[in-house]
Amino acid sequence: MHVDFAARELTIKLVYYGPALSGKTTNLQALHRLLSPDCRGRLMTLETRDDRTLFFDMLPITVRAESGVAVRIKLFTVPGQVIHNATRRLVLQGADGVVFVADSQTDQTRPNAEAFLDLKENLRENGMAIDKLPLVIQFNKRDLPNARSDEEIEALAKRGREPVYKAVATRGVGVVQTFVGLMDLCWAQLDREHELTKKFGIPSSLVSIVSKRLGVSSEARP
Repeated sequence: MHVDFAARELTIKLVYYGPALSGKTTNLQALHRLLSPDCRGRLMTLETRDDRTLFFDMLPITVRAESGVAVRIKLFTVPGQVIHNATRRLVLQGADGVVFVADSQTDQTRPNAEAFLDLKENLRENGMAIDKLPLVIQFNKRDLPNARSDEEIEALAKRGREPVYKAVATRGVGVVQTFVGLMDLCWAQLDREHELTKKFGIPSSLVSIVSKRLGVSSEARP
């Protein structure tokens, strides 16, 4: 989190992490389409020759609380390919929360596991602990014929502490729920650690304000 006292602006950084082609960039593209035009920024993408994300996508979302403080949310993705590990570690620096985007296909179990271990290691290299960081898991590509069953996903969810969401990012399904779910965790922790509500007059219901500004109804929230 970064606070600009002069500009009365607070910036929160969220990172979408996961194996190659799991749907990280697609999540941001879908979210950008679903956002209210008055609070979304430009979606920037850097790509390689094979059309995969090389560095990151950055989608700044700015909402202004009743106190007059602007809350700026920057969303990043990391490249999933093994060779870009240094870039992933760099993008993770200063992250306030992470969405781990897993591929639901049964033959992607190993890449998912390797990417999760990679996340833990890169957080450690950055002086961060995965059990101290707001984290949600999204199982994407639920529409594919070789996807894990709902029962399998629910069984996996019971084994961990992280909230688990199911998605079809190409259709926008589950994208908003995943984002808002992470924001819930992230804001609760930041407010608890830094007393943001008390110091800046930002209401504790910030996530509801963000959801409303994004055009998300209460029924769409997890």
